[in-house]
Amino acid sequence: MGNKLTVSDIARMIDHSLLRPTLTDPEFFEGIELARKYQCATVCVAPYDVPRSAELLKGSPVRISTVVDFPHGSNMTESKVFEANLALDRGASELDMVLAISRLVAGSYDYVEADVRAVVEAAHARGAVVKVIFETCYLTPEMIVKGCELCERVGADYVKTSTGYGPRGATLDDVRLMRKSCSPKVAVKASGGIRTLDDVLEYRKAGAKMIGTRASAAILDEAARREAQGTLQELD
Repeated sequence: MGNKLTVSDIARMIDHSLLRPTLTDPEFFEGIELARKYQCATVCVAPYDVPRSAELLKGSPVRISTVVDFPHGSNMTESKVFEANLALDRGASELDMVLAISRLVAGSYDYVEADVRAVVEAAHARGAVVKVIFETCYLTPEMIVKGCELCERVGADYVKTSTGYGPRGATLDDVRLMRKSCSPKVAVKASGGIRTLDDVLEYRKAGAKMIGTRASAAILDEAARREAQGTLQELD
């Protein structure tokens, strides 16, 4: 029988995503309140929503994360660094950057390494966390392993499966491979298509420390129900 969990254990795994391009203001405010209610790890917002998120969550333990060069990772490195610093200036403390996907596919590893390093160094100089998005749906297992090696070498805090806007999101096999390909110094974040508590528990078992999802309300409501029943636990 698995170890018992709490709703807080699950909430601390969740980066609550408010990145949908057609997100309305009522949906944005509802998402902020949901993250505050459950004390999710972060609320992940579009760059232009960072200032108002920081203001609304002032005094809350919920951190502000945002995206850099989302969703394709194809901008110039200098632009990524500028975007990262601007987000940190406005109140973000965690950055989910998209690596140069096409360069990784092409085998231009020096470019990918330098690109990620520049953002990581800029963020770490200001005490911020960097999660590097791979978009694993476009990559072979060998490319995923190489990306993990490069990210670890430059000191990234997380490797992350997906933007949620590619042809598919995370898979358990992707997460297992990423976990296997990094030392414990680098955590794994799974994102894209994770909609239920059972999904979260499966990804946790596979090695994901963080989950990116829009379905936080359903996941956390179910976690609360199971905690009350005494059935919220790790998977064996």
